[in-house]
Amino acid sequence: MGKNTDIARAKARRLKGMIKESDGIALDNDRMKAEGRREQAKARREEARARAARTASHG
Repeated sequence: MGKNTDIARAKARRLKGMIKESDGIALDNDRMKAEGRREQAKARREEARARAARTASHG
């Protein structure tokens, strides 16, 4: 899979986490908010790894 694809997938996962967190806020559901935050953090790490891999392959 291409590195740009990995970055796009990580961004999509981060967006999914944001939606889940906002749903948790709207529903006053602490567990859903926490899950959304965890998904966002994981996606940020994945995106950073993919960006580092892309930079390493170009430089």
